[in-house]
Amino acid sequence: MNSQSVSETTALPVVPPPRKRRVRLFALREDIPRPVYIFAGIGFIALVLIAWSIATYGGYISDLFLPTPGAVINEGIEQYRDGILVGDAKVSIYRIVVGWGIATLFAVPIGLLMGNFKFIEGLLEPFIDIVRYMPVVALVPLTILWAGIGDQQKFVILFIGTFFQEVLLIMDNVKTVPQDLIRVGYTLGMSRLEILRGIILPAALPGIWDTFRITLGWTWTYLVVAELVAARNGLGRRIMEAQRYLATEQIIFGILFIGLLGIVTDYFFKITGAYLFKWTKER
Repeated sequence: MNSQSVSETTALPVVPPPRKRRVRLFALREDIPRPVYIFAGIGFIALVLIAWSIATYGGYISDLFLPTPGAVINEGIEQYRDGILVGDAKVSIYRIVVGWGIATLFAVPIGLLMGNFKFIEGLLEPFIDIVRYMPVVALVPLTILWAGIGDQQKFVILFIGTFFQEVLLIMDNVKTVPQDLIRVGYTLGMSRLEILRGIILPAALPGIWDTFRITLGWTWTYLVVAELVAARNGLGRRIMEAQRYLATEQIIFGILFIGLLGIVTDYFFKITGAYLFKWTKER
């Protein structure tokens, strides 16, 4: 056998280059490239701004009903220069943090108990279901009678608007913990309290953290209701005052600014949740 035949028999097979995977934007639960994901969100917001500009600058909609983007931006600059924006934002953020914090402080232990003990679930869920369907705006006069016109009344409104939704979501988060993990705890000789604290709570914590993110967003939506009556400052109060004088640019700016603060808190929970619960990405 000559050298040429030996080299032919020992030559490695030619491997074709890997085919480039085609991106499918509408495949069920499949990831898409991160730049495409980001560009889609930014692009949609840009389309809304373009449509808004065409409708207002083109004279298709009166300024009385929808101001131009420039008028809204100028309103924000004026409020910032006058110190109104920063002062209102500080007051509203304080009310949001305290109101949501009190609601969460009660919702976490009660949700844990409801998610693990059927008796407590049967005891509390009917009452919670009734209250969570009550219109919060209708409770404003009662909260004034109960808590006065100070910040305590605002905390009560934010608590009512958040707690009764949050406690049921936390109950559902707890119920997603596999029963096998609880049986393992009993097998290891752990008490019920140790299982709650050492197994169920850590396993449910990623879902509970996401519930925090969602419910904090709801608390922002109740801010205007909380500052509806007898409030001397705050972002919601500024919107209500602008309504009296048909200052639509002030109304639009206030709404957009509250939305901006809300999305900041939303991404705070998203980023910190991704850092704290890295192991959930592998599930």
